[in-house]
Amino acid sequence: MRLKKITMTLALMGLIAGLAACGPKDKTPAESSSQVAGESVPAGQAGMPTTPPEESGKSGAEEEINKLSQEENEIFAKNKDLWDKVFLSANKDSGMITDGTNYGEFLKKTIESAKDKFTADELKILNEGADKIVEIEKKIEELKKQAPAQAKPQDGQSTAPAAAATGDKFPSFQGKDLDGNALDNSLFSKNAVTVINFWFSTCNPCIGELDELDALNKDLKAKGGEVIGINSFTLDDQKEAIEEAKEILKKKGASYRNITFPSNSEAGKYVQNIMSFPTTIVVDRQGNMVGDPIMGAVAEGKQHEELMNRINQILEKDKK
Repeated sequence: MRLKKITMTLALMGLIAGLAACGPKDKTPAESSSQVAGESVPAGQAGMPTTPPEESGKSGAEEEINKLSQEENEIFAKNKDLWDKVFLSANKDSGMITDGTNYGEFLKKTIESAKDKFTADELKILNEGADKIVEIEKKIEELKKQAPAQAKPQDGQSTAPAAAATGDKFPSFQGKDLDGNALDNSLFSKNAVTVINFWFSTCNPCIGELDELDALNKDLKAKGGEVIGINSFTLDDQKEAIEEAKEILKKKGASYRNITFPSNSEAGKYVQNIMSFPTTIVVDRQGNMVGDPIMGAVAEGKQHEELMNRINQILEKDKK
């Protein structure tokens, strides 16, 4: 989503080709790129670094990657409704999974497959946007080669929601799982630890780790915990999006609970401000979010290590 690159804004669709993460997306790419974690900012500044590279500790290459990623976000945001229509009409069997080619080229193929749904003027706008993304992605790939290993974006790393500071309560909601069973924040009190994974149905890296998250859920169940999924396309009880999400989960063999709630709820607003997918947070029994959001896939690498350390920390504390 870069989600909200598909809502990237769609959280947006941030499916950078070859990168393991997606841009925003809450419901679709454009809308969220003008807001960062609840803070209203000009679209051109959304998600942009607020401190110089020498102060933030980031390399110049990483800073430039962030700027280029934001340019992509703005492309989606400028014509949000059109991009939402592109992603929501994508072939469900493909799950929008890229084949490692330039993300912009992937977008062009997706637009071509849905061209009957758009007017000539709309297709021109979409294809021009995809062409710009092709060039942006080329620049990003070159910059990734220059960035220090630890400075490279990890699986779609981007701006973290400000509301996710350690100790903050997970925003309130009254929703249901994808089978229609009512749920609310009280679910946290029933678990020693709850891992919440934010994803969307056209995010390649999101889909790629669903089976690993299911394995984690089984392990946590034995320890009194649980994994919960929140697919941003399913907010507001969107029936078609829910069926698509259920189909994807089934194909990946993932049976852990996924939940939906109104987008205008506090939790819904939180989801819409996520600027990188997948993103994972960890919540304790009291409903407190512990640590900062983990951006990118958590199936392996440093993200996995951080997730497990946080889970074990909470489980140990819950025993006392």
